[in-house]
Amino acid sequence: MKLNELRNNPGALKKGRRVGRGEGSGKGKTCGSGQKGQKARTGVSINGFEGGQNPLYRRLPKRGFTNIFATIYSEINVGQLQKFVDAGKLDASKVINKQTLIDAGILSNKSGLIKLLGHGELKNALMLEVDHASKSAIALVEKAKGKVLLPAVSAA
Repeated sequence: MKLNELRNNPGALKKGRRVGRGEGSGKGKTCGSGQKGQKARTGVSINGFEGGQNPLYRRLPKRGFTNIFATIYSEINVGQLQKFVDAGKLDASKVINKQTLIDAGILSNKSGLIKLLGHGELKNALMLEVDHASKSAIALVEKAKGKVLLPAVSAA
């Protein structure tokens, strides 16, 4: 295959409608924009415009803010882990950490932190390496003869 032989798959490229090519084409004269006025011109941006009245988005009060320093966790429940062990996506005999969860297709966020939550039941003894875990999750894992390894927090 050569560069000049490359083609799109059939149906991959949809041709745009040719407008303004005579009255008989069905999209002639006004090209589907109706009669004159603001909406018939290009560059129209009137979403939210209410005819001079103060628009709704300006009448409502501003609320809250977004904390740019917030710690974002990828949350995973104990019950979900049990489901993945039962399905054969996770090996219960090995240490389960961020990389094994990503390799199994359970997590997609490679950069975020992992938080283990205690919703569901756990039958297998799992060795988990996570960034944060709730008390109930740690209790459930230890009840099933497993262990939760948390990173050492340095006192600043």
